[in-house]
Amino acid sequence: MSRPPLLIESPQNPRFRLWESLLESRGLKKHGQFLLSGLKTVPEALAAHPGRFTAVLTDAAERVAGWRLPPGMEVVQLAPALFRRLDVAGTGFPLLLGPVPAMAPVDLSRPPEGLELVVALSDPGNLGALLRSAAAFGAGRVVLLEESAHPFHPRCLRGAANAQFALTLLRGPRWPALNTAAGPLVALDAGGTDLTAFAWPRDLRLVLGEEGQGVPADLPALRLAVPTTGAVESLNATVAASLALFARFTAGRGQAESGRGEAAPSGPPP
Repeated sequence: MSRPPLLIESPQNPRFRLWESLLESRGLKKHGQFLLSGLKTVPEALAAHPGRFTAVLTDAAERVAGWRLPPGMEVVQLAPALFRRLDVAGTGFPLLLGPVPAMAPVDLSRPPEGLELVVALSDPGNLGALLRSAAAFGAGRVVLLEESAHPFHPRCLRGAANAQFALTLLRGPRWPALNTAAGPLVALDAGGTDLTAFAWPRDLRLVLGEEGQGVPADLPALRLAVPTTGAVESLNATVAASLALFARFTAGRGQAESGRGEAAPSGPPP
């Protein structure tokens, strides 16, 4: 890093006050920017997605000395006390500032293509963990219902470990609009049938309800449940969804391998 950093020392500085507001969903929605923290996530995101970020925030310029920053990226040095207010995870590592990507509205009149995850998790940490599982198990499109937490909330970013950048995030409606959605609709419900015996279709929307409330009783969806010993009343919503995603992922791999095994042999017949 050869450029001199901008120095901000006052808590009344308008830019600092804006950045501090990004620690809550309200500020994220108002300003359309987010802060990314993490000893691993910051370098990985900067290397893989440099165009997503506009500035790096630090409490000491030497921390970013030698970093390969894209042209036009601003370096901002904050007074240590101010930096700690933004570094809510306490990493002490520089933060990245970027614009929240535009999230197109989902078109529920069209059937899903592949696996589409529909979620209404209101806890940012739970949503982040779920997005991480979604990226790991091939749910490339995630529909965030209005009841859902903001996907770029600091806690969600921390839980997702950069999964947001590997997914297509779509804005969803409120619950009632799902009643007329086209295509297969499958919901996780503790009272549903055993998902290990389910023949997963290639294209479907997998619906996960709110923590503690589940999906609405009138949702016209096939209900599936994760089988357990019964020693606990229910699973954490994120854990249940991750197990369902894994079950669908392994079923898809098995179908692909079976298809390869049944392929007609090449070459002329004997």
